[in-house]
This record gives sequence, structure tokens and C-alpha cells, in this order.
Amino acid sequence: MGVTGCGKTKVGAMLAEACAWDFYDADDFHPAENVAKMNSGVALTDEDRWPWLARLSTLLLDRERQGKSLVLACSALKQVYRDRLARGCAAARFVFLDGDKELIRARLAARQGHYMNPKLLDSQFAILERPPDALRLDAAASPAELVRSIRERLEV
Repeated sequence: MGVTGCGKTKVGAMLAEACAWDFYDADDFHPAENVAKMNSGVALTDEDRWPWLARLSTLLLDRERQGKSLVLACSALKQVYRDRLARGCAAARFVFLDGDKELIRARLAARQGHYMNPKLLDSQFAILERPPDALRLDAAASPAELVRSIRERLEV
């Protein structure tokens, strides 16, 4: 979890591959209306996010009921969002890729082909509630280092 550009997708995909788990990017679950808003530089509201979070929560619950593990890359910026995602999922664990605004801004400037408008970075930092109970890692580390840390610290 973390703001746009922190490395969620890259690190999540690498972690899933290393663990032989499925990988899902929460961005792929947004309805077209949300994507259009973000692409045009309009921040999503909580009301925009609730149906999206419900879809993701259902995915997590379904997989847990099947006894299957997965990695989900999701911003989950507020505690209430994380609570909604993990509701009923005993095995849910959060990894927070924490980076400073300058690092993330530089990454977004170099990123190609993503619908998230870099102008929304400030709004993401404004609503970010750093989780007290997540594994917090420095987003400046290399993806390989982050995957290694996650595997060691979460014993996966």
C-alpha cells in the first residue's frame, strides 16, 4: 500500500512471483468513471472508492475461503479503507511503501502509460494515514531489496 508511484505494482508483482501467488493490481478494478476522474486530475472521493473497495474485499475473502494466498497492490491510503479491505480476512497483512514526496514526484515524472495524473500526488499525501500496524518499508529501496525484506519480515 502507499501513494501512487511508491512501487506497489512492481514490488507486489515481484513478491507474488517469488511466493508463487497470484498478483492483482487494485487499479485494474476501478470503474471507468474513476479512471476518467483520475486521468483528468480530479481526486476520488470516499463515495467513489467504496464500491471499488467492496470489489477488492470480495476478492480477498473469496481467495481466503479457497485457501489461496495473493498479493494485492492497493493504495489503501486511509485506515477506514484498510479496515474495509481486510474485513473478515484473518490472513490480511499490509506492507506500507513509504516514500517522500520528492522521490515519488520524480518517479511519476518518468512514468509512462499510467492513467493516474501526477497532479493528484498532493491529494494522496493529504489523505494518507500512515498505518501503525503495517510493515513499513522505505520506498527508496530497490524492488529486490523490498521483496527480500517483506519475505523475511513476514516469513513468506
